[in-house]
Amino acid sequence: MNTESPRWFKSSYSNNGGQCVEVAANLVATHGVVPVRDSKDLSRPSLAVSAGAWASFVGMVRG
Repeated sequence: MNTESPRWFKSSYSNNGGQCVEVAANLVATHGVVPVRDSKDLSRPSLAVSAGAWASFVGMVRG
């Protein structure tokens, strides 16, 4: 059983204005997902995005 916990982080581009999302990219290798959550309300569940969908999203944002 794998009990690896998400290691949450915010983008270095975040200016700490409170409108941020956090991601836990450390689960890609073991679970194939990137959890995403709202940093303003940590009591809400995170959204599990597939690794491929996350890579596409990041590629589009960078482009």
